[in-house]
Order: sequence, then C-alpha cells, then structure tokens
Amino acid sequence: MSDYLMEMKGIVKAFDGVRALNGIDIKIKAGECIGLCGENGAGKSTLMKVLSAVYPYGSWEGEILWEGKPLMASSVRDTEAAGIVIIHQELMLVPELSVAENIFMGHELTLPGGRMNYPAMYRRASELMQELNMPDINVALPVMNYGGGHQQLVEIAKALNKKARLLILDEPSSSLTSSEIVVLLGIIRDLKAKGVACVYISHKLDEVAAICDTVAVIRDGRHIATTPMDEMNIDRIITQMVGRELTALYPKQEHAIGERVLDVRHVTCYDVDNPQRKRVDDVSFSLRKGEILGIAGLVGAGRTELVSALFGSYPGRYEAEVWIEGERADTRSPRKSIRQGLCMVPEDRKRHGIVPDLSVGQNITLAVLDDFSRYTRIDSAAELKTVGDEIARLQLKTASPHLPITSLSGGNQQKAVLSKMLLARPRILILDEPTRGVDVGAKAEIYRLIAELARQGVAIIMVSSEMAEVLSISDRVLVMGEGVLRGNFINKDLTQEAVLAAAINPQARADGDSPASDAAGAHEHMEFI
Repeated sequence: MSDYLMEMKGIVKAFDGVRALNGIDIKIKAGECIGLCGENGAGKSTLMKVLSAVYPYGSWEGEILWEGKPLMASSVRDTEAAGIVIIHQELMLVPELSVAENIFMGHELTLPGGRMNYPAMYRRASELMQELNMPDINVALPVMNYGGGHQQLVEIAKALNKKARLLILDEPSSSLTSSEIVVLLGIIRDLKAKGVACVYISHKLDEVAAICDTVAVIRDGRHIATTPMDEMNIDRIITQMVGRELTALYPKQEHAIGERVLDVRHVTCYDVDNPQRKRVDDVSFSLRKGEILGIAGLVGAGRTELVSALFGSYPGRYEAEVWIEGERADTRSPRKSIRQGLCMVPEDRKRHGIVPDLSVGQNITLAVLDDFSRYTRIDSAAELKTVGDEIARLQLKTASPHLPITSLSGGNQQKAVLSKMLLARPRILILDEPTRGVDVGAKAEIYRLIAELARQGVAIIMVSSEMAEVLSISDRVLVMGEGVLRGNFINKDLTQEAVLAAAINPQARADGDSPASDAAGAHEHMEFI
C-alpha cells in the first residue's frame, strides 16, 4: 500500500505538437493540502484536467497512481467514482434550481417509479450544510438567493456528496469577500482533519501560505519544485514561479498630473431587479490627465455600477452627466464612449470582455476594425501586424493569434481585453478589477503598463478589491459605501484603516470635487459634507 493517496509521474500533454506539460511529478497524502502555484499559462489547469479526466487516459503520457494502483480514467465520471472531484473557478451551478437540487445534480435520489425523493435530498443537503458550518442555509430555496460565498460552499457540498477524497479547488476565493475567505479556509482545515486531501490553486499566495502543507510550483509546463510550506515564504514562491525576484511588484513611476480631463456629475443607478432601490446615489467626481484614481469600497458598495454607468454599459436605469475636457460627452453606449476616448476593461472578462467564438487576434482588434477597413474588406495583413505588435508588447502567451480566445489562460485573456481597449487610444481608461485571477508576474506587468500610461498622460480610473493594490498604485482614492461617495483621499501616507473607516461609516459623505490633485505634495485630504 502506497503512503500516497495520489501520484502523478512524468505527465506530458501536448497540443498540436506543443508541450503544455513536460514531465510533471506531483504526489499527495490523505489529509494533506498542496498548493499548486504558477503563472497564468504555466499549465496548472491543464494538469488538473489530466487528473480529473477532462483529458482522458490515452490523450497524455505518464502515469497516475491512485492508492498505489494505476488510474486509467476515461471520463470525469470515472474520477469522481474514485473520489477525485474538481471545483472550477466558474461555479457550475444552475441559479434557478434549489440548493439541494444543485448538490444532487446528476446523482438524484429517487423513489420507486422514478420520482425525485425530495425529503431525503433536503435532509442530506441540510446535513452537508451543517458539516460546512452553514446551518442557516435553506436548502429548498433557489441557489441564486445566496451570494458568491454561499454558492462556493454549495459547490463544496456537491463535492462532499460525491464522497470526495481528493478535492481540487481552482481559484476558490476569486469572488469571495475577506470574511468569506476566512470561512472557506476554516472549512478546508476541517476537511483535512477528516482525511480529505486538497489541491489548492490560487494566485493569492497569502492563502496558500495559510492553508497549504506543501507547495508545488510549475513554470512553462515544467515541475520546478515541491517544498514543505514551513520551508517557504511568499517571496520564495514568487521567485520559483517567475524565475526571478519581483522586488518591485508595485512600481512607482513619477508622472505629471495635468489639467482636468473628466467631470462626472450626479451619477445615480437604480437596481435592475428593484427599480425603487438605488445602487449608486448622486455621485460626482473629477479626474485629471495622468492621474490614477483608485476606487475602493466593500462588496456591494456600487463601484462597478458607477463605472459601468460612465461607460454606458449599466444594464438598468441610470442618470449621469459626463464632461470630457469641458464638453458634454455622449456616453450612453460603449461604442459612443469609445469614440469619445473613454474606454473600459470590465470586471467580468468572460461575460463582458471577450467574444468566445472569435480568435485572439479578432478579439484584440474588435473595437478598432474601422482602422483596417478598406471599402468592403478588412486589410488582414495590417490587422495581423498590429495584433503581433500587441502580443509582443503585452507579452501575451499564445501559440498563434488565430487560436480561439478561450484557449488562453485567464490572465492572458485579461491582457487581450486590455490590448483591445489600448488600441482605441483612450484619453480616459477605466480598469475594473484589472488583476483579478491574474498571477503575480502578470500583475507586475499590468502595474508597469498602468504607470506607463499615466506617464503618457492617460487618465486612469481603477476599481479594485485589493487594498494593497489601490494604495500602492493610486494617486488619489475615492471610497464608496452603500452607493454613496464616502471618502476622497490624496494617497499620501494613506492607510488601509483610514480607507476602511470611511467605507463603513454610514454618516460619511465626501465631496467628489475635492481639489485633491491641484498641488503636488498636498497633504492627506478628505472632505465630508
């Protein structure tokens, strides 16, 4: 009997002759949590698809041992039967179905005659939620009634219902709040104590350090090292991931802040499902050339709704006055906004940033096709040259610009969306969660690009849930809470505590027209009405 629950030996996986995995070795014991780390495109997801038989036995080289015996799974059903269950970054839930129906999907309990045994499913679903310390969830209600953190736990309950012995979690905290992450990590500790092995894939290395016993790093499809976590720290993990030290993750480049380029007045957004409720309530602010304006706030503060209204993409009813360089601008649709020089990289790149049926190159040039139109045709040679230049400039990892955009890793898809907006030559660039789901190496590249754009005079609005990101990159920080503007800070000796205090203070309402950028070296400023 092997000491290890699962062993992957010499795993090789190629696509069109290009090796995405080149001799990977991973092994894990029962009750162990191993962190799988690597940059976007390193091969983490491909390796897990091999393990979970999304890529079946015979489509790759090497060997997988399960409890010391060869595992030759031909489908996901085979690996789930063995006890290997993967929870994908994009939750695989049906919003309209109940919590219990989602937990038992494909494994329904039935009565004689084939009718669903709802009492038994509700009872077992409630037991699972009790195990996950979430006894207050009503398993008979549609799963869409619950937030992202609860839905993540429903996915874990699905896995436990399949009697998971090895649980693969792919970016499980990417859409969770900090308090929900604490709950998630506590549940993983409980699972480890019960003998469940976990593979934890995350770009949030503080979580890896907190929960994992071992860290395995892969780079460009090769196994770099597997090390006990007590012999590692975050800096060492980063060095192994990128092959170099990232001493300046947040580069500070001097850049001049110029004249006022954007004035936003009286933005109000109404809830899509409940038009009586305001998601954003009468927010006004201004922005200057070369300024990086961070927008911070807790989940549900209205940050995404605010910037979506500016760009003309908010799906519900809204009101907004947008003035660009002193003239009233028509930004009632993304097309009109882009023509005015106001561009946006959206929060949800899969739903709003890419066209999945198009290639990498077609996605990159989508917003500027007029630049390549020659009467009734597209100048393909000119378009391909531009795409090649953009791929090189952003170091976008793709074997070919003709590949489907969906074949890229999440971070490289993000770079493609960013490239699309940069080709439109923006005067004002909105970045909504620009580094979500992006590895540390790609983050550093995006930060350098933001700093360079600001140096060139582009005005930037950056929405981010990562406080360190906001405080390290921004010249000024707006703080939102419950749809109103609660703080307007010059980012000079600004602390996370000050930002959080503004975000949670229901009495605070800030003046968005504060002359925060009028003078270099201005003191920390916050003005309340």
